[in-house]
Amino acid sequence: RWSFSSMSGLAVKVKFQPKDVSKIPKKMRKELLAKRRLALLKTAQVGLNIIEDRTETGDGYKGKFEPYQESYALFRAKNGRSASNVDLNFTGQMLGSMTTKANAKQAVIFFSSAASAKKAAMNDKTRPFFGFNRVEKKRLGKAFTRFIKNER
Repeated sequence: RWSFSSMSGLAVKVKFQPKDVSKIPKKMRKELLAKRRLALLKTAQVGLNIIEDRTETGDGYKGKFEPYQESYALFRAKNGRSASNVDLNFTGQMLGSMTTKANAKQAVIFFSSAASAKKAAMNDKTRPFFGFNRVEKKRLGKAFTRFIKNER
């Protein structure tokens, strides 16, 4: 069983259950934990890609983004950026700092830079992008199942 939750500091966790594998023989347990960690890491990467792809099209996990305020749209236009496509991307640093990590129990998608995490938290308040909707969670669950079975 897997689950997704948001954490403070703008990170998304992917958890796997059962957590207790003590009843499994030691050799099989070691292999399972390694396999589970890799499957969680790959699933987190799929999640990161979902967030990036969706954000690029102007969508958050709760729907279309609100348009940029007129003053910011003008600022973007003056700097050669699209004023109409709300993609949360001006320099690429915020979204580019998203990364993943995993252990045998959970995977986390987070921002590697404090400045990017702060910027993402502000953006997420008005344009929720850092999370997953029901359909995306189902997609991630299927990806995890595929990865745990060693399928590509």
